[in-house]
Amino acid sequence: MVNLELYRVFYIVAKCGSLTKAADELFISQPAVSQAIKQLEGQLGMPLFNRTHRGMELSEQAGRQIFPIVERALAALDDAEGKLHAINTTATGTIRISASDTIFHYVLIDKIARYHERYPDVKLNLINCITTETLELLKNNKCDIAFLNLPVDDKDCALSSVVMPLHDTFVAGEGYAALSKDVQPLRLMHDYPLLMLDANTVTRKAIVQFAHSIGTELPAEIECGSLELMINLAKHGVGIACAPREYVVRELADGSLYEIKTDPPLPARGVGIAFPKNQPLSFAVRAFLALFEAENQG
Repeated sequence: MVNLELYRVFYIVAKCGSLTKAADELFISQPAVSQAIKQLEGQLGMPLFNRTHRGMELSEQAGRQIFPIVERALAALDDAEGKLHAINTTATGTIRISASDTIFHYVLIDKIARYHERYPDVKLNLINCITTETLELLKNNKCDIAFLNLPVDDKDCALSSVVMPLHDTFVAGEGYAALSKDVQPLRLMHDYPLLMLDANTVTRKAIVQFAHSIGTELPAEIECGSLELMINLAKHGVGIACAPREYVVRELADGSLYEIKTDPPLPARGVGIAFPKNQPLSFAVRAFLALFEAENQG
């Protein structure tokens, strides 16, 4: 088996031409340097140096033959270490970020703009898909960082933290404004035309599961493929949408939507960050996460 450290000692001795100088450069004792050379010569079965009164000279038969090869090999290893160090200490390369269109729009867009301004050399590959698809990308190492609608229970991904709390609620246009004046029993909401996200989404599954847990149903009259479509339909009076309050703050403030509170309220959820399991995070990814940490500290 190749012992790279022995070859490194060989290289330094050859460059210095002296065991004493090599020991000083390697920060080890002279006997340790001498022993390393003897060990390497024993493994190769040939003397690598001629010991002269002037010091250590490469032998013609072996030392001079392998020196340029060892020099190139050590240089390649140093270059590899340098590249890995750069990955770990500078924002370079590509970050593959996966999230739903809604999360990109409401949670990530300002962070992405800030990150791109700060680290213009990093290429951003933004992968738009729903949480269940994002999980598959994560498990197959096809994305570096994922933003997921919680709850998610998957042991094959490393869930890190919650970056935004979500409070699902019911919102509607002017035609249902009267319902916003009082708290409505949740079990009676199925009497109204409900606008819901697709049945395969984590958000919809969480709402259905909660409704079942309290013995009621919340059937969708219209299923929507995007939150933006659902909110616009609600604003046009088509029905009552079920959406996170955090995503309709502007519409509630300007009066284009009214919040219909229920008893019990729908349970709180969140948007979480996850990574491929057992994979180290590059500096570029850690720098992106730092934007959220700075926001939380602020």
